[in-house]
Amino acid sequence: MNQLTVNVDTSSAIPAYEQVRAQVADLILGGHLGEGDRLPPVRQLAADLGLAISTVARAYQELESAGMVTSRRGAGTRVAPPTHTRPAIDDELARAALAYVTTARRLGAGDEQLLAAIRLTLTAAPR
Repeated sequence: MNQLTVNVDTSSAIPAYEQVRAQVADLILGGHLGEGDRLPPVRQLAADLGLAISTVARAYQELESAGMVTSRRGAGTRVAPPTHTRPAIDDELARAALAYVTTARRLGAGDEQLLAAIRLTLTAAPR
């Protein structure tokens, strides 16, 4: 199993469960967690992050609803086989875009600043 590295900013406008969900989803979609890799138990990850058990449980439930992980009592939560359809990816992008816009608006950024930051990131980020 690859190392699961998740960081939560409790001062963020983005709910903690969404931060956990998005980071784990990114690790799966980016190939850092592969099919069959086991995620830490909910209680363990909650303790490691200093979060309520229900917060991590919700993140895992969201990932399971998206088909990214499977959970079985006694077997834990594991990365599901890749079955991501285009709509699932579009949904993931929409969530990420909403989080970005929400944060940018909280910081007082206008539309042009938002778009400029996206353009800069697109040119700087590896493909």
